Amino acid sequence: MAGFHSNESFLKNAPVNDFYLDINTLPKIPNSISDDIYTIESKYENRPDLLAHERYGSTNLWWVFALRNPDLLVDPLEDFVAGLSIRIPPRETIDRIIG
Repeated sequence: MAGFHSNESFLKNAPVNDFYLDINTLPKIPNSISDDIYTIESKYENRPDLLAHERYGSTNLWWVFALRNPDLLVDPLEDFVAGLSIRIPPRETIDRIIG
């Protein structure tokens, strides 16, 4: 899968051994009392990119939900189902992580 990530990607140093991303190699998103508890609506089922756009103004931040909820979102797309309650960090937390 050489070339899977561009040089500008936040994943450029993450090893990729399969089509699925091993989120254990990426930075952790710390727990915060500022996190929102959000129950995924049906319009966002299997579409974390759409919720990322709604919450953060960018579809590229879909991975935040998987990193913040690794016990619930093992597969960040298939496990992103309506009715599941996840923690969503505020944008300020994400900005500190991605610099």
